[in-house]
Amino acid sequence: MKIKFTPFVRKVKYYETDKMAIVHHSNYIRWFEEARIDFLEKAGFPFEKMEAEGILMPVLEANCKYKHPSRFGDTVEIYTEITEFNGCRLTVRYKVINVTAGRLLCAEGCSKHCITDTNMRPIRTQRSHPEIFKVFSEAVISE
Repeated sequence: MKIKFTPFVRKVKYYETDKMAIVHHSNYIRWFEEARIDFLEKAGFPFEKMEAEGILMPVLEANCKYKHPSRFGDTVEIYTEITEFNGCRLTVRYKVINVTAGRLLCAEGCSKHCITDTNMRPIRTQRSHPEIFKVFSEAVISE
């Protein structure tokens, strides 16, 4: 059974904008992290729980393509999907939709992660944490 998650919703803060009055490009990567944390909480595995079990998810790669600016006060929805998961590595895709501007696509990107122990050694969740393996496997969106 595939899991369908609701988007992460947030308002653009003033300090996130630049001299041109638009969101500075560096903030989208931060928003991706906020949305990923929200996604994990909705999946039942918040960062606090994962770290308490000795699991880390370091970022291996992150990218973002900018499509349309967002401005102070705009409301954005960030859609988060797992597109690849092999039990140890996963790829997360993000789409930032500006609700205030008529549901325009503002940015899209992805991040790649490795699931490790606290010594940064990769772990296979299928054996060591089958409940995490099950949730992540069920969350994978086929492209």
